[in-house]
This record gives sequence, C-alpha cells and structure tokens, in this order.
Amino acid sequence: MDAKDWHVRFTQQAHWTQALRSYLYPRIGLIEAERVLDVGCGTGALLGELLSQGAALIYGLDVQPAHLKLAQTNKAALLSQGNAHGLPYPEQTFDISLCHFTLMWVNDPAQVLSEMARVTRSGGAVVALAEPDYGGRIDYPPELEQIGKRQTNSLRAQGADPFMGRKLAGLFNQAGLQNVETGILGAQWQGAPSKEEWLCEWAALEADIKALQISDTLEDLRIRDAQAWQSGNRVLFVPTFYALGWVGNTISKAPQ
Repeated sequence: MDAKDWHVRFTQQAHWTQALRSYLYPRIGLIEAERVLDVGCGTGALLGELLSQGAALIYGLDVQPAHLKLAQTNKAALLSQGNAHGLPYPEQTFDISLCHFTLMWVNDPAQVLSEMARVTRSGGAVVALAEPDYGGRIDYPPELEQIGKRQTNSLRAQGADPFMGRKLAGLFNQAGLQNVETGILGAQWQGAPSKEEWLCEWAALEADIKALQISDTLEDLRIRDAQAWQSGNRVLFVPTFYALGWVGNTISKAPQ
C-alpha cells in the first residue's frame, strides 16, 4: 500500500479506538498538557484530534518520510523524521508521550518505551493507546477463521508482533513506569460495516496476504465474509489492549 492507502487504514484504526481515547485523555490530563509527543504518528491520523484537545504543542515523529508528508496537513503539529528507538528529544521534554498501533511494529518495544519515559517529565504519562492481540481473535462463522490465521502469519512475516497486546503490562513495568494500568478495548457491534470500511479492511488483508506470496486470491473467503455480514451472522473481534504508566512516583488521575 502507498502512503494514501495507509492513511485510510490509520484513520479507520483511529475510528475503532475513539471510545478508548475518550476514556484515557481525561486520565492523563491531556487538556492541561503543554507538550505532547505522538510516537509513530504515521500520516497524522491522531494529530488533528490531539491539537483540538487543548493548547498543547503537539509533536509527531515517524520513520517514514512519505507518511510525514501527509501528516503535514496538520500545520500546527511539529513533525520530525526519526527512529523511536532513539528519540531525538532531550530528557523530560513532554508532559505526555503516546503511541497508537506502534509497538507491535518496532524491533525493540522495551527500548521504545524506555525512550518515551526518558523524554517525559517526572509526573507525566506514557501511553500505548492501542495494541492488538491476534492470539485472541474471533472470526465467526467458523469457515472464516482462515482470515485471522492468514493475517496473523502475514504480520509475523512483515516483522510485526501480532501478540503485542498481552505483553504491554510487562513492558510498561520493565520500563520502570509507575501505577501501570492496562485493559482491553470493549467491543460493540451495530450492524455491518459500511461498504467503504469493509473494502478498506479487505484491501489491508489482501496486501498482507500478498506479502506471504500465497497464490490464491482469497475470493472465496471474501464472498463468504460479505455474505456473513449481510446475514447478520458475522463476528469479528481482535482484542485491543491499552497501557498507561507514570514517570516517577505519581498517583494516577481519577476519571473525569
């Protein structure tokens, strides 16, 4: 997929996790923050939202120049190209450092979290807004289980960790963060996805499977998937974890 295709995908992922961010933003004091860092900001799917939450300076970092070029539409965001394993910022620069569907893609998530903690001030928050765990994926009816299995294998082949979600608690504690809280994004279904959402999901799936160099076209699974959604019989659930920790001995904020 090119950068524009990835932007569609990142925007879709952001839509999925909106309710979770609405829960987390008050807990981490986003509206009072002065500087916030989005690690692995990609094409900027969250930057506009972060800019709208308060008066904070919003920084974004990503390793992909093509993604950052699209992210530049958020003109108020301060963007940098760089590697999350060695963040190009001084210690204690930010009130909040966060990431979204990022740790599953990095070579050393423990090092990335250590860097996020380093550049966050004492009393500040480090947050993984969303990391999936394909080990708990549910595809129903049973004939659609191959979709999840193939996507899991494809993510591994691309260097991602499809089981990152379950590892967040340990990684946050390993990074020395305090009062660590982890949880799973809830799931509610209200009918089938829109045609655009469904096509976007299948475009991502087919791109993933292509990376495995599997010869078949997935056409049978695609047809069965569409039929299951149309009949109201389809269940698709990927457990999506979050984690929140604090730099220094800080008592976590109460929900607002």
